[in-house]
Amino acid sequence: GKRKIHYLFEDGKEMAEEYDIKTGQLMSRKWREKNTLGGTGKWQVEVGEPTSPLLGALESELITESSSNPIFMRKDTLSSFQWRIRNLPYPKEVYSVSVEEEQRCCVIRTTNKKYYKKFSIPDLDRYHLPLDAAALSFTHANNTLIITYQKPKEILAAEEQLQKELKKIKAANGGDGDCKTQ
Repeated sequence: GKRKIHYLFEDGKEMAEEYDIKTGQLMSRKWREKNTLGGTGKWQVEVGEPTSPLLGALESELITESSSNPIFMRKDTLSSFQWRIRNLPYPKEVYSVSVEEEQRCCVIRTTNKKYYKKFSIPDLDRYHLPLDAAALSFTHANNTLIITYQKPKEILAAEEQLQKELKKIKAANGGDGDCKTQ
């Protein structure tokens, strides 16, 4: 039910995306670049579930992160960028979500000073588009704060063009095999 696309860029960066085959919706996007010694670095999750660190490592048995800590993740829809922050129990009136245009980021604050988060929208940075405060909205339900930013028409058009290109690509057989580049 997923289509995985792997990109290699000339500057050494790699990007891996997963799309739902039925809806064409982006489910996950990860970036990786070479480290200072030329080896491959760790994957940085931009869209989708964050990977839990130290899975299966010995250190995870000694010190672990609290399960009640807020979990910040991005999960896009077809028409908007969407971030979800789980484990935030305060009512909606406590939250304030705003745009910092000079720093090109969005800021989440609480009036009780219990949570503060700055995050950027890399898609807008890649297309050199300005942030629009009118496109930003938020809601709160089930201890989860949901922030929505409506995608600009330039990004919607680019994604539509990308979907057309992806439909032309034939799937490689044996998807688990090692991918060699020439």
